[in-house]
Amino acid sequence: MDWNVPKFPLDTLSDQGLDWLTDHGSWLTRAVSRHVSDWIDTLTTALVAVPPWAAIAVASLITYRIGGRKVGLLTLAGLLFLWNLRLWQATVETLVLVILATLVALMIGIPVGIWFALNRRAWRTFSPVLDMMQTLPSFVYLIPALPFFGLGAVSACFATIVFSVPPVIRLTALGIRNVPSELVEASDAFGGSATQKLFKVQLPLALPTIMAGVNQTMMLALSMVVIAAMIGAGGLGRAVWQSIQRLEAGAGFEAGLGIVILAVILDRSTQALAARARPHGTA
Repeated sequence: MDWNVPKFPLDTLSDQGLDWLTDHGSWLTRAVSRHVSDWIDTLTTALVAVPPWAAIAVASLITYRIGGRKVGLLTLAGLLFLWNLRLWQATVETLVLVILATLVALMIGIPVGIWFALNRRAWRTFSPVLDMMQTLPSFVYLIPALPFFGLGAVSACFATIVFSVPPVIRLTALGIRNVPSELVEASDAFGGSATQKLFKVQLPLALPTIMAGVNQTMMLALSMVVIAAMIGAGGLGRAVWQSIQRLEAGAGFEAGLGIVILAVILDRSTQALAARARPHGTA
């Protein structure tokens, strides 16, 4: 039996909407792209100029102070191994992209999560959007990035931000909503303003949950590095992508292992920060 109902022209409407946005907004996105590209290049150049042994020592000391001896030694051994594999510059490029994308995602996600926690109507309205963002294949985020920002690290950064921001929004809202109502009522009873209640009661108690969102956002950003290499991002993702194109299994394994090492270091460090944020006496 033939399907005679006309097809809804979603593809045509999407193309037209993207063309309109590109025609009317590309001047702004191209300007942003130039500035962000300069920042990425400057940060990468500055970090690569630092002797690897010094950068590894500083990173190990920082993670030791954050997570203790195990995390510090893990960072030291992992980064020394990446240096030995001649992947130091690729590692630095990946770190710059991941950290920059994570910081922007947090700057967007935490305020939006606070708004959602305090405004139930906004949460009900935009929750389906977050569901869609978390279920769309990650490749889809590359499509709008290209016409706005062109090939390169900026498009990769944009796609990574959009892909990784939902967890911190959700967990920020969840953490604030799960603050015991008795404590919120006590703040009201003592005459605390809405701002005082937010910054002195709700956010401190929600901080462990928010840090879990930070962890998830960073892990999602790191998971995009290989996909982002398809549109010109550098780093370990490019090494993996090039090895796939050239059928170089060994080089691909090395770069993939580098991504795993970075993921473990970042994951353990953010988990340690989350544990520090947890109130004393809780599990």
